[in-house]
Amino acid sequence: MKIELKKDFMWSLVVPSSMGVRITPLNGQPVHCSNMFHMQATSAETNVASVSSYLGLPVKVLTTFVKESPIARFIKDDLSSRHIVYEGVEVEQGGPWGYRHQFNIADSGYGSRGPRVHNDRAGEVGRTLNVKDFDLNRLFVTEGVQILHLSGLIAAMSPETGNFCLELARAAKKHGTRIAFDLNYRATFWKNREKDLAAIFREIAGIADILVGNEEDFQLCLGIKGPEEGGKDLAAKIESFKEMISRVKKTFPNASVFATTLRQVINANEHLWGAIMLEGDNWHVVEPREIHVLDRIGGGDGFVGGLLYAILKGWEPEKWIQFGWATGALATTVFTDYGQPADEEQVWSIWKGNARIKR
Repeated sequence: MKIELKKDFMWSLVVPSSMGVRITPLNGQPVHCSNMFHMQATSAETNVASVSSYLGLPVKVLTTFVKESPIARFIKDDLSSRHIVYEGVEVEQGGPWGYRHQFNIADSGYGSRGPRVHNDRAGEVGRTLNVKDFDLNRLFVTEGVQILHLSGLIAAMSPETGNFCLELARAAKKHGTRIAFDLNYRATFWKNREKDLAAIFREIAGIADILVGNEEDFQLCLGIKGPEEGGKDLAAKIESFKEMISRVKKTFPNASVFATTLRQVINANEHLWGAIMLEGDNWHVVEPREIHVLDRIGGGDGFVGGLLYAILKGWEPEKWIQFGWATGALATTVFTDYGQPADEEQVWSIWKGNARIKR
């Protein structure tokens, strides 16, 4: 089956996001014993969007900025370099203890030392994202959008962002834009808000066309029974995941695509990487195979980005999961949180296991 997309559009992909920066020690060192760091602009949602933007599709991020902040300028310049158009209001900082862009402080890990990530999100300006700051009629009617990609990270940040994502989803549904929803459960975001967030997530999932999540996401965001314990047998584990996804489909029948990644960590730099996708009534499975990891952060976003790109290109469904697997693997080979594919051929070479030099 194919997902029918809008023919008259300005944007292939639109993502709401809260932008921040990530600082990472050089040479794979731990944070607490480093004195030199690399800084990059980051967000899970723009990680997803970057696959399409680097491969030439028109992409927009809906966000918000701290007015006159050098970090905001850094982020805007970075988004422009990734060919991502940004739209968002400028919020007054309100003094030294006011708003700011989040800091993600990340140790990539190395060998037997696993990665450690510390999120410093106090005063995060993205929590003010409000539907009143955007013209949804212009976005979805005048301009036109093929796919709206929503993340549970944004939906759960604050009551304002939850309502923002909900109104975006409703408007997208009304005007024929397809909706992708990556659940992205975070326990700290849900604390003391379980009832309200469960209602928001279930409504968005109920009108989404593409649902992405791991076993924890489906259980804790949507209340779906997780996979049975499959032991160490890979085939049994895959079958248990299929059963879980079948339960998700039964509960949320509007969606036509359900996907999840499979990862087994051997050490920080060597993983087994796979994926499962249900498209209509058809299963597509990439059994986990070895990938070499420079930095694992963003691999899951890379998978979603490749999956959505393949759908936007109108390819056959079996290629959706293959391209997503490969763009996820690509993201783990670079120090940025997102893959920067040179072209489709580079991605397909990763899928085929062809790492030979190209001259």
